Amino acid sequence: MSERVFNFNPGPSTLPVEVLKQAAADVVEFNHCGMGVLEVSHRSPEFMAVAENTEALIRELMGVPDDYKVLFLQGGASSQFAMVPLNLVGPGKKATYLNTGTWAKKAIKEAKMIADVQVAYSSEETSFDHVPTVNDYQVDGDSEYLYLVSNNTIYGTQFPEFPGHPTLVADMSSDILSRTLDVSRFGIIFAGAQKNMGTAGVTVVIIRNDLINRAPENLPTMFRYKTHADKGSMFNTPPCFSIHVLGLTMRWLKERGGVAAMEATNRKKAAVLYQAIDATDFYRGHARNGSRSLMNVTFNLPTPELEARFIKEAAAVNLKGIKGHRSIGGCRASIYNAFPGEGIDRLVEFMAGFEKKHG
Repeated sequence: MSERVFNFNPGPSTLPVEVLKQAAADVVEFNHCGMGVLEVSHRSPEFMAVAENTEALIRELMGVPDDYKVLFLQGGASSQFAMVPLNLVGPGKKATYLNTGTWAKKAIKEAKMIADVQVAYSSEETSFDHVPTVNDYQVDGDSEYLYLVSNNTIYGTQFPEFPGHPTLVADMSSDILSRTLDVSRFGIIFAGAQKNMGTAGVTVVIIRNDLINRAPENLPTMFRYKTHADKGSMFNTPPCFSIHVLGLTMRWLKERGGVAAMEATNRKKAAVLYQAIDATDFYRGHARNGSRSLMNVTFNLPTPELEARFIKEAAAVNLKGIKGHRSIGGCRASIYNAFPGEGIDRLVEFMAGFEKKHG
């Protein structure tokens, strides 16, 4: 087996080795049932236990109140760009969005096909290098919900605090379970699993019960939250293996002290990398102080040519996936929950050596 690299990719991203090993074993033989986990019926007692245990762990780790449902859906987080307004906005109603990056823009585009959309704030003019404070925008009183993306993978920004709204909707695909939060402040939280929770294929939706029945009568069955809530996410065959890996990852997180302990680790990891960026003019962080992400650290070098060389030479020493998103270039280190601190130290050491040689 080849040496494992330090995987800085933004998603699919690094997973705990313990989870990978258990998942690999379960593909061949799951729970002594004579079948692999890929073969087990989603309605069998064996898999129903997987789904129930996974939901229970999410509820425990995030402190999900009893008046919320936890759903396991398909279609990726991008499907939620349409499902949210389809379910929550009635005819002639309004929804409010905060435009802080590419994924917010995509959600706004989808919502505009369905609802009257108010974009209360945008940081696009400054290349999405910050998120707003609550004093930077106003939400109309008749808006059905306020929508935001909690962490922006492409630009490396993150909401340090969340605004108050009766129905706050948050796309948390890239920072869910990385820091503690009060779920009761949100109407809907959703997240694709492939960054911080597991493998691609399952999207977790945490939705307050009073929002489940808002959908208009003519909304097709599969697009209704109620359809999936009433059937325990088993209306049709769910992404079984992705749910299983999600459960294994939740167990791994619990064994390491839960979300609060993980947040402390994440803050330490990010601080080491930001300190290395701030210590020199050779590296320049993209995100403003106060908006910096704990999950995706974005930075530039003096020239695009040096950035290309940096990425190539980093990959040669097993520091892979550092290339920034094609829309803005530069470099990006994605350091999700499962990313080891040793990888941060190796990257900082490489950065110092590269600057010495090319600075």
